[in-house]
Formats: sequence, C-alpha cells, structure tokens
Amino acid sequence: MVDPGIQSHPRNPHTIPPAAPDGIGASSLLLTKHHGLGNDFLVVLAPEWEPSSDQARRWCHRRTGIGADGLIVAQPVDGSTTHWAMVLWNADGSRAEISGNGIRCLGQAVVQRLLGSPVPDDPADPGIHGPVALVVETDAGSRQLVVQPVPGSTWQVRASMGRARPAPGADGRWADAGVSVIAEAGVDLGNPHVVGFVATADDLEAVDMAVAGPRVEAGHSDGVNVHVVHVTDDGDIRMKVWERGVGITQACGSGACAAAWAANRAGMVGAKTAVTMPGGSATVELDGDEIFLSGPAGYIGSVILG
Repeated sequence: MVDPGIQSHPRNPHTIPPAAPDGIGASSLLLTKHHGLGNDFLVVLAPEWEPSSDQARRWCHRRTGIGADGLIVAQPVDGSTTHWAMVLWNADGSRAEISGNGIRCLGQAVVQRLLGSPVPDDPADPGIHGPVALVVETDAGSRQLVVQPVPGSTWQVRASMGRARPAPGADGRWADAGVSVIAEAGVDLGNPHVVGFVATADDLEAVDMAVAGPRVEAGHSDGVNVHVVHVTDDGDIRMKVWERGVGITQACGSGACAAAWAANRAGMVGAKTAVTMPGGSATVELDGDEIFLSGPAGYIGSVILG
C-alpha cells in the first residue's frame, strides 16, 4: 500500500503532455535514459507508435545502438497522469515481467514529465515538489511507487514488489558452474530467480558470473535470473548478478528482493536489509507477505530517434 499522506499527484498536475517536445515529428521518438545502481534503461512514455522487440534489441546494443540493459515502453491508463502500464524489453529483445530497478527508472521519467523539468534545481527547497505516488501495471501485476524528486539527477524511489513464492532451484547446477553453495533457493517474484548462498566474502569474489550465470540458467527452459549471495556478519547481503535476457549487470532490483526474501526465510537476515551489488546498495523491507524495494533512480539524458 502507498503510505498515508503521500500525494497521488505532483503540485499543479496537468494532463499528459505530447509524446515528444514541439518540433519532433510523429515518426520520431523521444527516449530518456536512466539507471538504478548502474542497471540502465531507455524509457519511452506515451509513444504514438509502439517500439518492437527488434527495435529494443537494436537500441539497447552497446556498440551499434544507444546502449542499455532494457527498454521500457509505458502508456497512461485511461489518460491518467499517475497510473501507467509498462512493457519491458530485455537487451536481447525478449520480454520481461518486471524489473525492480527499471520500474524505479520509469517512476523518475514519469514524474520528470509531470514536473516539466528533468532535473529540479532549487537547492533552497529540496522537497519543493513533495513525494509523488504512482501505480504501474506490469506483466507481473500492479505495483505502487513513491517518487521523491530532489535537486540533481538522482532521486529516491520506493517500490512495492509484490509477494514472493518458492520456485524451482538450480537442480544441482551450482557444482557445474564452479560455485560451492551452502544453501540455495528458487524464488518467483512475478519473474524467476535462483539464489545461491556462499560462505565467505572471498567465495563471492571468486565467482565468475560470466561462467556461473549461463550454466545455472541453462537448467531453466524459459530462462532465470541467477544470483550468488554472501550474508555478512552484520546481516547485510552482498550479491553478484546474471540477468535473464541481458547477462551480467551492475544490479538487479527484483533479484535483491528475491535474495532478501530467501535469506529471511532461512533465518539469515531480518525484515529489513541492505543489499549491495557491484553498482551500489538498495534496501529491501519485508512487511508480512509484501516486499518493498527502496533505492536511487538516476537520470542520464535524452535521445531523439527519427
């Protein structure tokens, strides 16, 4: 649930603006680029035409395209300014159900558009716009966001990530991947995850995700996100990531939630824990059956195609 007292719209709300600034033709497309802990996404809001899987693959290519881990295409629901439906394409052109980092990036893009400025720049009033509540429909179900605009390009976003359920694990493939795990779990968060726990920080450091990721994923016909995790003595989580449809990434928001949920069920961490990945840290909170993810969303820039 969205916290009581949070605005359901920004100050001076208005209708959805055009899909592109004045002067951009109907055949052109405005994309903004954002990242959550280095996990980067291209975002298209209310386009007049829908980008395809093949276009997502080409645009996300880091040598011949713009470069990103995924493309998010979002449309307003019934003309709402705060209720959106998103489609997420992985870098390889496959469709994904949800991304914890991606949905935070989408939240930033939507609120930037509502405010009419990509980066608020009034340092005298960092809370000038107040938090903004959004609802986003995903292939994994409805999710709620609270976006806090602040001066600068990096904002904080809290996202409801739904409920986790047990799912198939690695089916003995950790050994084939060269990883000695002390525990493992399969987790369904609307998208699939496999989490392997290793005993020490050195064990985590030694894991080559370029080897371990595809070998573990090969046991899942529809693909799976693969995470290797170490729980510190302080009860925090350190994690490496292999994402289905992308490969090695700097962070995985839904994976952080999967790891925290699995670690909590095993008695390794409490209901609130920090998850540190190569790109930085996010916070996962377990509230009964609900999971919440809090972390940064950073604006990188805009691109006009066409």
